[in-house]
Amino acid sequence: MRAACWMGKKHVSVERVPDPKLLNLRDAVVKVTATTICGSDLHLYNGFVPAMMKGDVLGHEFMGEVMEVGRGVSNLKVGDRVVVPFAIACGNCESCTLGMFSCCENSNPNAWLPEKLMGHPTCGAFGYSHLTGGFAGGQAEYVRVPYADVGPLKVPAYLSDESVLFLSDILPTGYMAAEFCEITPRKVVAVWGAGPVGQFAIASARMLGAERVIAIDRFPYRLKMAVEKAGATDAINYEEQPVQEVLRDLTAGRGPDACIDAVGLEAHGHGLQFAHDKIKQTMKIQMDRPMAVREAILACRSGGIVSIVGVYAGYVDKFPLGPLMNRGITIKTGQCHVQRYMRPLLERIERGNIDPSFVVSHQMNLDDAAKGYDMFMHKQDEVMKIVLRS
Repeated sequence: MRAACWMGKKHVSVERVPDPKLLNLRDAVVKVTATTICGSDLHLYNGFVPAMMKGDVLGHEFMGEVMEVGRGVSNLKVGDRVVVPFAIACGNCESCTLGMFSCCENSNPNAWLPEKLMGHPTCGAFGYSHLTGGFAGGQAEYVRVPYADVGPLKVPAYLSDESVLFLSDILPTGYMAAEFCEITPRKVVAVWGAGPVGQFAIASARMLGAERVIAIDRFPYRLKMAVEKAGATDAINYEEQPVQEVLRDLTAGRGPDACIDAVGLEAHGHGLQFAHDKIKQTMKIQMDRPMAVREAILACRSGGIVSIVGVYAGYVDKFPLGPLMNRGITIKTGQCHVQRYMRPLLERIERGNIDPSFVVSHQMNLDDAAKGYDMFMHKQDEVMKIVLRS
């Protein structure tokens, strides 16, 4: 079969790789009908996530048709149309029973690697380095899906791929980011990053009742989408306006009640702090550029919440621990527990509360994956979200 493979830093190539097979009783094989290039994939593309190997199959957002099921899978049958969550979860461990599926204790066969780096293991994940198990991803014609009795969600035929595809990751991630904010009427939420996750965080915050949602980014087309499609009430271009001052002006000097970091480890900025972070990351002294999360902590009102769903890989310098502690700010963070949110969000899509397809800007063939990565990396042609089909 064909698959988009990581061949080295900034090098993606569509290669012929072996077809997947059932390996365990709880496996399924899914024929991919739609997959995407995610902002998190760019962290792999740019070489910021360790434990990638040449030839690894990329992609963690995908959906398709069930082609085979193992004898331990009773909830799916051949021909079912399913969306597959990026996080692989067993459904049986303590974390899974608590609904913390991205903290699954059994699904990562390379658990010792993140344990060394992070103190405890993380779950397995599709197409996201050997830190998360080395599982082949969904930017391919077919995928083996472990624990298929726990992960994939059957979706109705009358909904388009573009309406349900993002249940695999970015819609639940954006929703969880907003849910972390404990939104009540009259709350003000600021969102750093108006990429696809940020768009869904904005839409979710409005859906949950936030009175004001402020989008922060540097690309005018993304800020325009945030206001016109996602429902942001205000937009700040940080290359044109001083973010902290504008946020104080918009909130009577107090700051937002909650701040969402939907950017992560490749945050862009300006000035000496950005230059310092970029140099240290380039020299591999520091794994992440934490510009957005620093800014969010300093902007947040005292006693407020900072919600972090942007992906980070390791340790950072100059973390504002003093302001965090002295001003009573709560941090909530995590990889999304997608399985917890998929069905409730599917119901919201069916009711018309949200149509996630508004983020799709480009449709491409799987063979053009390398072009798609380059386009997404350099934000060409007002790219927002690329859907790949084989």
